[in-house]
Amino acid sequence: MSQEIENKPQRKRSGRRNGNAPTVADVAREAQCSPMTVSRVVNGGNVREKTREQVLEAIRKLNYSPNKAARSLAGADQLRVGLLFDNPSSSYLAEFLMGALEAGSRSDVHLEVQSCDNAPDHAQLIQSMSDGGITGFILPPPLCDDQRVLDLILEAGGIAVAVSPGRAKGAHAGILIDEFQAAFDMTKHIIGLGHERIGFIIGNPEQVASGQRLEGYRAAMEEAGLTVRENLLAQGQFTYRSGMVAAEKLLDADPRPTAIFASNDDMAAATVAVAHRRHLDVPSDITVCGFDDTDLASSIWPELTTVRQPIRQMTARAVELIVKATRAKRQGLPPQMEKVILPYELVRRNSDAGPSLATSSKDKKA
Repeated sequence: MSQEIENKPQRKRSGRRNGNAPTVADVAREAQCSPMTVSRVVNGGNVREKTREQVLEAIRKLNYSPNKAARSLAGADQLRVGLLFDNPSSSYLAEFLMGALEAGSRSDVHLEVQSCDNAPDHAQLIQSMSDGGITGFILPPPLCDDQRVLDLILEAGGIAVAVSPGRAKGAHAGILIDEFQAAFDMTKHIIGLGHERIGFIIGNPEQVASGQRLEGYRAAMEEAGLTVRENLLAQGQFTYRSGMVAAEKLLDADPRPTAIFASNDDMAAATVAVAHRRHLDVPSDITVCGFDDTDLASSIWPELTTVRQPIRQMTARAVELIVKATRAKRQGLPPQMEKVILPYELVRRNSDAGPSLATSSKDKKA
């Protein structure tokens, strides 16, 4: 069951708390790069020399101490975990990677991060990583729904944990939330504010979770006796750019929606930008809500009302499952492919309100 939270102050993650050891996120901010770049530098990956120097300087300045797994790439008892990604959302990936790095540090796990974007041969990549000692693979969306990649990992003798798959698959471990119910609850929340014309931006059609979020939206609209018209739906790809295109389509509708629910925060942030460009106030003229609760949701203005998917916790659990399963295999025991469903939360901030008293279907003029 979801739990609604209003403006939780502890949500802020910027800056380092006094007395706490510096984290990967702190180093990334200091070096003005992504956490994934910090991971590549720490793990000896390929990065530009200038970037490497910036990261190393940030490590020295902050006195950051990488975990033992990152410092020692050898060792028979050390677990090596691969994180494969092909996700266009940098905000989602940043959350995902930090969860994996933090869990890996606690468990003395060496994490190897590899992009599958435009990879010519997934089989060769997975086999090469397995031959290099990788015992388990963490797969974020959309790879978590790619049956061929999952099968290749099994063929290579590895363990796969799918994070946020549309549905948990029998031969693999899975960490997920109830995507349908989360979208249903958000749509019901928007309806409860008094909105009837609610636009919806669909996520990447190749991801099962996209369809589940769409169905949750449809079900909530149907339960409220509201019609889902074709001009209330727009196709996105989970990218900021696709969100802009989808928002333009929805706001061109006549009458335009009084609220838009986007399938992730990137597309919701893009919708806010398009609304501002059209001189529409958010939320006075239009409500905008997102999904995921990445850092982007609380770094734009106004801050987004969104569904909090516990991305870091999901990734951390994935590392834990791989450690547990690998240790079981080393003891000659069958690894348990667990399916873990974590709770989500509806986080209300400043991007939603009741529908405007103005009933004009045209955008305001400057």
